[in-house]
Amino acid sequence: MTQANIIIRPVETSADRKAFVDLPYRLYASDPNWIPPLKDEVHGLINPKKNPWFGHGEAQFFLAERGGKVVGRISAQIDHLALEQPVEQGMGPGTGNWGMMEAEDETVFKALIARAEAWLRERKMHRSLGPLSISIWDEPGLLVKGHDHPPTVMMGHNSPAYEAWVERAGYTHAKTLNTYEVDITKPFPGIVERVIASGERNARIAIRRVNKKRFAEEASLILSILNEAWCENWGFVPLTDAEIAYVGKKLKPIVFEDLIMIAEVEGEPVAFMITLPDLNERLRDLNGSLLPFGWAKLLLWLRKPKARTMRVPLMGVVKRLQSTRLASQLAFMMIEYIRREAVLHYGSTRGEIGWILDDNQGMNAIADAIESRVNKQYMIYEKAIEAV
Repeated sequence: MTQANIIIRPVETSADRKAFVDLPYRLYASDPNWIPPLKDEVHGLINPKKNPWFGHGEAQFFLAERGGKVVGRISAQIDHLALEQPVEQGMGPGTGNWGMMEAEDETVFKALIARAEAWLRERKMHRSLGPLSISIWDEPGLLVKGHDHPPTVMMGHNSPAYEAWVERAGYTHAKTLNTYEVDITKPFPGIVERVIASGERNARIAIRRVNKKRFAEEASLILSILNEAWCENWGFVPLTDAEIAYVGKKLKPIVFEDLIMIAEVEGEPVAFMITLPDLNERLRDLNGSLLPFGWAKLLLWLRKPKARTMRVPLMGVVKRLQSTRLASQLAFMMIEYIRREAVLHYGSTRGEIGWILDDNQGMNAIADAIESRVNKQYMIYEKAIEAV
């Protein structure tokens, strides 16, 4: 496919995959707020032999070339589990996705998005939703607010120009994802402290740390609660057993027992909160590679990490307790216990919670109650595309 001397071609060889992964390192070389991801992680994400998402999804990756030079990239993908979800929850039959988009200019972007849409049409999709890189559980959404500071671990960053390009390509707003930042060096407001104190007097409630010696079992427990807790959320796609094992293996090196809490009521696990030290603070200087000495620096840091920021990527409570006072109480207790540990043992001063759907009233109310503020917004867009 050509447009204004631009050639769009599928990624087919190892050299193509390298070019696909390497492109952002050139495009963002002068952006102080872009954090170079580990290249091995990106290669693993797009490799069907490594990423279990491909057990229920299919994807095609494309490169844009102009004058023999790679000037853009994009993915087009279909998640067959997403096709089975209710339409009112954001996915559903006929919905395909695109993501991992980078482009030197708008002309390149137009050619890339047109090719991604054509690939989706060829597979009978009639709605294009994105960006998802490559699933809702990876890096969803286009950054539209918060370009002035770096993303935390497992969150994306992109050129501010992309927002206008996507909208001029006929895409409209589908959903906003927010992240909240909060000063964790000071106690939470008095009303929150009273709710926590009340929970501590309740003999039915226990908040415990995860046991890393039983990590696989704990990870399976947490993610089973997650699948139930999030099952009615917009964009939800269930994690398979293979994906749960894969996520657990990836997270294990940056999991610390005092930063992940499980809430039990009368001995039954009903809620969890995962907090991660911001690995991006260490990745910034590695330029995407653990060689030759990056691995040693990272391992040394992981032994006793110090991180300015702690990120809460996931919280969940079983469905029967959602929208109850008990659910909020458990959330406040877990947040407070982890806040104390983060300040005392990791030297942290800042917390980031999210992403959170803009219409998730329960989580937004909790974020407001602890006096956090929205620091980044990610937008997911949609467009009707005519099926062939």
